[in-house]
Amino acid sequence: MTDLMPTLPNDAPPPLPLADLADRVQAVRQEISRAFIGQDEVLDQLLLALLGGGHVLIEGVPGLGKTLLVRALAAVMHCQFARVQFTPDLMPSDVSGHAVYDPKAETFTIRRGPVFTNLLLADEINRAPAKTQSALLEAMQERQVTIEGNSFPLAAPFMAIATQNPVEQEGTYPLPEAQLDRFLLKIQIGYPTLEDEVRMVGQISTGRASAEFDLAKLSALIGPDDVVAMQQAVSQVHVDDTVLDYAVRLVRATREWPGISMGAGPRGSLALVRLARAQAAMEGRDFVVPDDVRGVVLPALRHRIALSPELQLEGQTPDAVLSALRERVRAPQK
Repeated sequence: MTDLMPTLPNDAPPPLPLADLADRVQAVRQEISRAFIGQDEVLDQLLLALLGGGHVLIEGVPGLGKTLLVRALAAVMHCQFARVQFTPDLMPSDVSGHAVYDPKAETFTIRRGPVFTNLLLADEINRAPAKTQSALLEAMQERQVTIEGNSFPLAAPFMAIATQNPVEQEGTYPLPEAQLDRFLLKIQIGYPTLEDEVRMVGQISTGRASAEFDLAKLSALIGPDDVVAMQQAVSQVHVDDTVLDYAVRLVRATREWPGISMGAGPRGSLALVRLARAQAAMEGRDFVVPDDVRGVVLPALRHRIALSPELQLEGQTPDAVLSALRERVRAPQK
C-alpha cells in the first residue's frame, strides 16, 4: 500500500496539537455556515476531506449551493483559489498549462494553468470529455503537473473539488473509474430542509437585489501553513491494528457482496483509514475507534463500487447496499 497521507514538503510546519485542531475546525465550520446554510453533514464531509488531504466529488442538482460551499471554504482558508468551468470544448492544456513560444527570445516559456493553486474547483466536471478530465489525474495523485516533458510540483496544500449534476445526461461524459477512485470521498447533496430554506431565502433576499451571498463578509481564519499543520496532525492519529483490520475487511467485503459487480480497490481501504483519522481528530481524539470507520463508509466507498444490472433495475442505490454490508461486517469489540 502507499502512504496514508500525501507527501508534504520537507519544510512543512509542525503538526497542530489535536485540541487546537478541533477548536479551529469548529471555528471554520461556523464561519462557512454563515454562507452555506444547513446541510451540516455535507460541510462536515468536506472538512474531513480537507483534513485527510484528499479530493472531493460533490454531486447534486443545480441550485443547491455546491459552488457556494467551495467558494466559502476558499474564503475562510485564505488560500489560492481557482475555478474551471468544464465544457465540451475545454482542452487539457486549459487546465494544466502549456508552452508558449516567445519569438523575440526564440525560446519556449511555460504558462501555468489554473491547476497551480491550493483549492481548485472543477465545476461540472462531467461536461468535459475524458481527455480533458484526465488532465487532473496526475495533479490529484502525484501533486505535480507535467508540461512538455517537465514536471512541476504543486504547492501544499492542494485540493481538487469537482461538482457534477446527476440528473442531466445530455452533453455529459461519465467519469472513468480511474478518475473516480482518486477522489477521497463523494458527497451527495440534497434539498435543504424547510427551515433551512426559509432561513436561506430570508438572509439572501432581504434588502438585496442579487441572489448571491456576499463572501466578502466571511473572515479568513486559516492559511496554507495552517492547513498543512492540521493535515500533519491528522496523520499522527493512532489506528489500532484491530481497527485497521476492520476497515480492510469492510472494503474487501464489497468485492464479494451479492449484487456488486465491481468492488472497491485498495484505495478504498486507504480512504477509510484517512477519513477515520480525520473524524477522530475533529473530535479531539488521538486514536481511531470503529465508529469513526463506520461513519465514513458511505462517502468513502459509494463512488468506488458498481451495482449489477439486476440491483439497478430494482432501484437499489450504492448507499443502500453499503449500509447493508456495513451491518453484516463484524466490528471489533471496544
